[in-house]
Amino acid sequence: MPASGPLSPVSVIMPVRDEERYLADAVRSVLGQDYPGELEVVLAVAPSTDRTEQVAAALAAADPRVQVVPNPAGHTPAGLNAAIEASRHEVVVRMDGHGAMSPGYLSRAVAVLEETGAANVGGVMLAEGQTPFEQAVAAALRSPLGIGGARFHVGGRPGPAKSVYLGVFRRDWLRRVGGYDPAYRRAQDWEMNYRIRQQGGTVWFDPGLSVSYRPRPSLRELARQQFRTGQWRRRLVRQYPASVNYRYLAPPLLVVGLAGSLVGGLRWRPLWLLPAAYAATVTVGGAATGARHGPQVAARTPLVMATMHLAWGTGFLLPAREDG
Repeated sequence: MPASGPLSPVSVIMPVRDEERYLADAVRSVLGQDYPGELEVVLAVAPSTDRTEQVAAALAAADPRVQVVPNPAGHTPAGLNAAIEASRHEVVVRMDGHGAMSPGYLSRAVAVLEETGAANVGGVMLAEGQTPFEQAVAAALRSPLGIGGARFHVGGRPGPAKSVYLGVFRRDWLRRVGGYDPAYRRAQDWEMNYRIRQQGGTVWFDPGLSVSYRPRPSLRELARQQFRTGQWRRRLVRQYPASVNYRYLAPPLLVVGLAGSLVGGLRWRPLWLLPAAYAATVTVGGAATGARHGPQVAARTPLVMATMHLAWGTGFLLPAREDG
């Protein structure tokens, strides 16, 4: 969808913390867009354990389109709100410090925003790994067997959606819903999109839009991420009961079912067929999902999928800490 002329000025907002490894590439992917309109990038920098603050300062010094604002709270929603407050334009683009915009992303997203009249437009979280383990996580994230059938993970037809990855917003809608809820350390995108939809706004999915995503590099970090995501999804469901669907209930029901079957099988062995069937499904399905990326990825994908399911489900069954 090529632009026919100058498009609306855009502000790209980016909350960053411990992103020394990827931040420069993420910002370059924005500044390198062939966008026929004014562009600014606002980095909300949280206290970091690496050189993120120095990298951000260097990027701002090298290009006047980049500015840095502090995020002393350190949490993603606080950073997003600080960046929104500091930004100037009526189209606000959400971006992460470890992603990379696909070529033409801004032009297409703003054109779709104007054509559809949507409050928010977004596309696919294009998970891409570098090591065999990261590639296995990426394969699982892009598979219905790994993370479910949400279109922003696995793709699909364009149209209204419950949520999208990141997003390109009209500022008046951000004002209307009050920005991101700082109470949501995770799931803040889904939560705000829910409020937008409740107030009559449209969240629009376009499969032609993609931003790359760098998966967690180890099993431990993946398990922690999925566990915390499950906890915050539970909080969202408790606050908005109407938002619940089968995809959110499947992992916790799986955890309860597997635990009950393993214990109950001590008295009645046929119950062990459930964990055996699950193990077989994940082993075969995970290996098939990862096989297109080579044997090393295929060998890791079943464990990655099981970790995602069980950590997410266990997290959903437990309350989230306020500092998480």
